Amino acid sequence: MNINSCRNTHDFRALAKARLPSAVFHYIDGAADDEVTYRRNTTAYEQCDLIPNVLAGVETIDTSVEVMGMKLALPLFCSPTALQRLFHYRGERAVALAAEKSRILFGVSSLGTVSLEEIGQTISSPKMFQFYYHKDKGLNDAMIEMCQEANFDAIALTVDTITGGNRERDLWTGFTSPPKLTLNSLISFALHPHWSFNYVFREKFALPQLEKYVSQGSNIAVSIGDYFSNMLDQSMDWKDAEEIKQKWGKKFCLKGIMSVEDAKRAVDIGADAIMVSNHGGRQLDGSISPFDQLADIVDAVGDEIDVICDGGIRRGTHVLKALSVGAKACSGGRWYLYALAAGGQQGVEKAISNMKNEIERDMKLMGVTRLSQLSRKNLKFR
Repeated sequence: MNINSCRNTHDFRALAKARLPSAVFHYIDGAADDEVTYRRNTTAYEQCDLIPNVLAGVETIDTSVEVMGMKLALPLFCSPTALQRLFHYRGERAVALAAEKSRILFGVSSLGTVSLEEIGQTISSPKMFQFYYHKDKGLNDAMIEMCQEANFDAIALTVDTITGGNRERDLWTGFTSPPKLTLNSLISFALHPHWSFNYVFREKFALPQLEKYVSQGSNIAVSIGDYFSNMLDQSMDWKDAEEIKQKWGKKFCLKGIMSVEDAKRAVDIGADAIMVSNHGGRQLDGSISPFDQLADIVDAVGDEIDVICDGGIRRGTHVLKALSVGAKACSGGRWYLYALAAGGQQGVEKAISNMKNEIERDMKLMGVTRLSQLSRKNLKFR
């Protein structure tokens, strides 16, 4: 299989599995505990059916959407994800250029492997920074300044990582950042020489947003779960969120909102958007899926704040279902990370193209020419 023959997320997943060392692949692919929530994030869409209309004159359609004041060509964007240069040596550079080419939003993690300064100099398209609230307040202030200097459009404060989830696949494989050299990992590296060559001989792995303040993750190997549990501030509350918003001064989003009560609080502090997200099932296993919770949140705050449905997206129909419920847009990580691992920028461009084609085709089959025409009238829940 090659990039051109990858027609969907499942194909990219298979190719990524073949090209990555086992521990690295399972870091992308895994989730918390029994991974019930991870699976439910996608299967929730299967419990909802689309009701198409016909004879609607759909020769010309518009897939664009506006989120947090940013005009995007598609209602799906690249959710911020950590450690991308472990998946492909170009990491965020590849994803940023693919996102700019397609005019979609690109999110960069605090645990990103390319500097915000470089991303800001590389692309002029919409970009969002995922903010992890650390115990080190100097680091928190520095990250806000980095975003301002790099002219980022929005910050998304992640609120669902108050402690690390129990990611048992990572415990099983021994995955850390940076990777530890063990007997098992050396065997896996040897079986994937292309990945190993790039990791060893290209640019040294680093977390440039963090490395001046903490050694964990760049120079000291640590699991992501342990990083969240030990480095992030577990006392973070709504007052801290509001303070970050005020210091930032531009578009502000809360990532990880799952309850109606928290959605209302987000409105109260003046957030511009919320990402209804359970961190891809990687935190609290057994929690409700974003799609299952979406209607209640949209009904409560959808007229006051942009609601983004994050996680579980594998098909264009999933996007249209979420927008029919009332989401402004969708986002996700694995759908493009598999593609990044499979083929760098070319892989991400192909994944975005696949999703674009699906959304366009499915809109025509639904009998709509604009996303605003979607509503709950074209849905039936089982």
